[in-house]
Amino acid sequence: MKVLVVGSGGREHAIVSSVSKSKKVDKIYCAPGNAGIAELAECVDIKAMEFDKLASFAEEKHIDLTIIGMDDPLVGGVVDVFEQKGLRVFGPRKNAAILEGSKAFSKDLMKKYGIPTAAYEVFDDADKALEYLDNAKYPIVLKADGLALGKGVLICNTKDEAVDGVKTIMKDKKFGSAGNTMVVEEFMTGREVSVLSFVDGNTIKIMSSAQDHKRAGDNDTGLNTGGMGTFSPSPFYTPEVDAFCREHIYQKTVDAMKSEGREFKGVIFFGLMLTEEGPKVLEYNARFGDPEAQVVLPRMKNDIIDVMEACVDGTLDRVDLQFEDNAAVCVVLASKGYPVSYEKGFPISGLDRFDGEKYFCFHAGTAKNDKGETVTNGGRVLGITALGEDLKTARENAYKATEWVFFDNKYMRNDIGKAIYEA
Repeated sequence: MKVLVVGSGGREHAIVSSVSKSKKVDKIYCAPGNAGIAELAECVDIKAMEFDKLASFAEEKHIDLTIIGMDDPLVGGVVDVFEQKGLRVFGPRKNAAILEGSKAFSKDLMKKYGIPTAAYEVFDDADKALEYLDNAKYPIVLKADGLALGKGVLICNTKDEAVDGVKTIMKDKKFGSAGNTMVVEEFMTGREVSVLSFVDGNTIKIMSSAQDHKRAGDNDTGLNTGGMGTFSPSPFYTPEVDAFCREHIYQKTVDAMKSEGREFKGVIFFGLMLTEEGPKVLEYNARFGDPEAQVVLPRMKNDIIDVMEACVDGTLDRVDLQFEDNAAVCVVLASKGYPVSYEKGFPISGLDRFDGEKYFCFHAGTAKNDKGETVTNGGRVLGITALGEDLKTARENAYKATEWVFFDNKYMRNDIGKAIYEA
């Protein structure tokens, strides 16, 4: 069969890598892809938001399944465009992708259906939000309602910081129209855990847990990023936590969306906070996490096409989702200056050392220059992922592999997975 993957980052490289191992697939396209993806798939010069062009390409090439990796096209309704043309596509429709597209929607959904989450208020008027801050308890969390590249969340320790935050989000529109509405949320403490799941509208199958590192600097300092590294599984996601979440969060979310007439098919990402009162939902995403996909997918035993087709067809209850009894760690190699400003175009060496079995180099921000060299082309450049029999070994392997790769202005955190030793 022929498969088209839509996106250009490390997540999409991880998806393409998994698809390439399917016995069912003999041709992979990726739009627009990157330099690393080009080694496994034929890259097509169509942007992720060019829905009609993507659908026309899928028709022309007789694509059997299109996989949407990114949040923007999902929230924008790319799945609806494909379905209207009778094309098979993996991902939620627009009315279901709102689970990620609007934080206000998701918070209201959780409140209505009794899904544990932080207390909150929603504002579409900056002055009313500022008024609310007078009697708020600090620290407090401000969230732009819409998509903001994973950076639209501000943790404010004082009223002054919160006032500046409201100005940043709602008045200065740092995150564009995503800040037209804002969620003000109680600050929760505890361990963060990411749990990805496959959903077919009725049935939900939980993937192995993971833990991301959002801040740019060691010891969780610096600005929020799209993610500087991750590991799987999380030692903090215990059988007791899993049992609670299955009863009170996972299936209830799927059922709630169906009750609202927003049947969800695809991947739901549950961002959880393990608080003293029990697990609570921090956020939902409507697609694989990045870089969570880079540590979860290499551990999955199943043929990814079998699972995704079951989601499309509503037969996920027949799938026995299984993961290897091992661990994975991903360390992101970024361009110095990310996530603010950075230079591009530096040649990358050492990419030939990765076997795609135990050691993976997932390209995020790369391209080919006029000389045919692979060069840096983004803030997050590569996701160096390694497997191991346990988290300690996987971490050692991942950091060893980061030394194989070189480019000017290479930057990484040195404490990815450090929390493992504090468990």
